[in-house]
Amino acid sequence: MEAAVGAAEFPMTPLISIEKVTKVYHLGEHDIMPLQGVSLQIMPGEFVAIMGASGSGKTTLMNILGCMDKPTDGKYLLEGQEVSRLGKDELARLRNKKFGFVFQSFNLLSRTSALENVELPLQYWNTMSWSERRQRAEAALKRVGLEDRMDHYPNQLSGGQQQRVAIARALVNDPAIVLADEPTGNLDSKSEKDILTLFSELNATGITVILITHNPEIGAQVKRLIRIKDGRIVENA
Repeated sequence: MEAAVGAAEFPMTPLISIEKVTKVYHLGEHDIMPLQGVSLQIMPGEFVAIMGASGSGKTTLMNILGCMDKPTDGKYLLEGQEVSRLGKDELARLRNKKFGFVFQSFNLLSRTSALENVELPLQYWNTMSWSERRQRAEAALKRVGLEDRMDHYPNQLSGGQQQRVAIARALVNDPAIVLADEPTGNLDSKSEKDILTLFSELNATGITVILITHNPEIGAQVKRLIRIKDGRIVENA
């Protein structure tokens, strides 16, 4: 009888793989290189923090990972597809399909209800009816525990609730990856804990979560820490 084929013989393909990525900005007579030959892999379903001080290169790395910028040199493979040379329109479609973004400042429209804020990304889906958009936005808000705040405006919500709306907006397109840039930076300690718990719960459902942070306390709470300094990865545990 032939031996059974083990799962180890078919290793999982990395969700994200960047190889020797460099980014150079030309500012007058000077060149600035915030990333210098960075390589890393992130597997499907991981919960990762990329941590570094201001000027470390973490924001540039986030922009490249989220397809908001392209490397000057090196490769970026997303689910095995080379994306570092795609055009702006192709990158925009990829962002809308694969990523949900959460930012420190929430980025909510002040004169728009929580429900309408969450619906916004769905307006790019021309084939989706109004009723389907509404149903998906309602489901996303329920997922983050705000089913009783759907009609509230941002100024009627606490900071933690506003960030939950932003997370619901990030989830409404059913992304494979949630990329969060300092998502607790404007929150008190209790709200910070609640938001980190929510990210852990989302990760437990299979969503890959990548947090960008300068806070060692947050870095200590995730499953994997990648530390960047002066444009290079100095820790990857």
